Amino acid sequence: MGNNVRVTVRNGVFVSASVVKTDVVLVGAGIMSATLGALLRQLEPTWSITLFEKLDAAAAESSDPWNNAGTGHSALCELNYTPRSADGDVNIDKALSINEQFQVSRQFWAHAVDQGILTNPSEFINPIPHVSYTQGSEGVDYLRTRYDRLSRQTLFEGMEFITDPGEFAERLPLMAAGRDYDTPVALNWYEDGTDVDFGALTQQLINFVGGGADVFFGHSVTNLSKQRDGSWIVTVRNEHTGEKRKVNAKFVFVGAGGGALHLLQRSGIKEAKGFGGFPVSGEFLRCTNPELIAEHSAKVYGQAAVGAPPMSVPHLDTRVINHEQGLLFGPYAGWSPKFLKNGSITDLPFSVRPSNLLPMVSIAPKEFGLLKYLISELAASPADRIETLRAFVPEALGDDWEAITAGQRVQVIRGSGVSGALEFGTAVVAAADGTMAGLLGASPGASTAVPAMLDVLSKCFGDLYETAWAPKLGEMIPSFGKPLSDNPTLFKEVWDWTSKSLELTGASAKA
Repeated sequence: MGNNVRVTVRNGVFVSASVVKTDVVLVGAGIMSATLGALLRQLEPTWSITLFEKLDAAAAESSDPWNNAGTGHSALCELNYTPRSADGDVNIDKALSINEQFQVSRQFWAHAVDQGILTNPSEFINPIPHVSYTQGSEGVDYLRTRYDRLSRQTLFEGMEFITDPGEFAERLPLMAAGRDYDTPVALNWYEDGTDVDFGALTQQLINFVGGGADVFFGHSVTNLSKQRDGSWIVTVRNEHTGEKRKVNAKFVFVGAGGGALHLLQRSGIKEAKGFGGFPVSGEFLRCTNPELIAEHSAKVYGQAAVGAPPMSVPHLDTRVINHEQGLLFGPYAGWSPKFLKNGSITDLPFSVRPSNLLPMVSIAPKEFGLLKYLISELAASPADRIETLRAFVPEALGDDWEAITAGQRVQVIRGSGVSGALEFGTAVVAAADGTMAGLLGASPGASTAVPAMLDVLSKCFGDLYETAWAPKLGEMIPSFGKPLSDNPTLFKEVWDWTSKSLELTGASAKA
């Protein structure tokens, strides 16, 4: 790649009528495009990169800190990653996989800090305990089994199992006040969790990408057309002037969140056929009482309601945004046909194609529990929501909490014919010739942005990835190609290094 023709840009607007040529087009200014752009700038600094974002700022959709819980999903506290099997055991396979992925992201962020790509780590990552919470004898037994299975694993060493009411009250005073301990409670406590402001992280990465790329806000990609030479013509519209321009790119990444499905469909790549999307919106309750906020410093996750999607797992969540501590509870599920918070009500109907109609229709009878849950959530009153909060905060009062609308999530529907299935993870969709890729889905999402983008690079630039890029990737990510769960010595080394570089003073050194 290289040897591209550039045009003059004034105030983020093209002023040349000719087709712009670029090596890479990134669609969307969220955490995924920002991460991929930062990786490519280090791996191939001579490549030209052009980024287009429909909105007027980076990280204004799902990456915005108030549109997600910022947990830094590492499966330390999220119970949906450790399901209980029919025989009463706990399956930890997904938890191990997700934690491995988060460790990759953490290493890349530490490398970026060391290289000056990222600055002031406390602006985007802070130490916060991650805690699992259950009530009742069955819940206590489940957490005990989960603790027994996870605490022996390298990536989860240091996890605690707590059932003593006094210890519970000392660590979680807000949740303890007014609690009736006739119903037993249990905690899996991991001291060295983190809170991540993915909005601030994205903005820093975009600033780095923009130092060697053309970044255009207020510009939406309206079409993608494959050329005979394998390149793509990307049609772009200025949202403020209506002016349209075309860009010729050798590689396109569609990191447009909920908007990715439409663009992948328009591209015509066969790998996107059959995919559908089911949008789920939601709200959080945000605490407005500084005294209550100060009483709680942890991310506490409970168990999802029967039939509820994994993304609806209730959690009482300490946030650190702009160096100020906040407190969220939720999410409360809602529904909208929009695929983006700033999207259109036509997003869902316009995504229906002959190739995905049957799979989309087929999920309704299979997901009756989910539909029932969504209906019940939509019917819930503000008082009902406070009552749900009281399972975590027994003395909660409505006057101390305000409702805020969270980001949209589009769950992946995949399959053919009537075999469609609703998935709650993320999926990389890559063209067979490696000239285009996109990301669909939601959780665990941003926390695993780095391994997700490494997957994109592997699928689309296989030869370079395996040979020319491998040494550099090994410098950025010392565990590159090596599972940390099988290598305690390496894990200790990278944990201590990342804790120091990211200034996670609350993250203790591993013994």
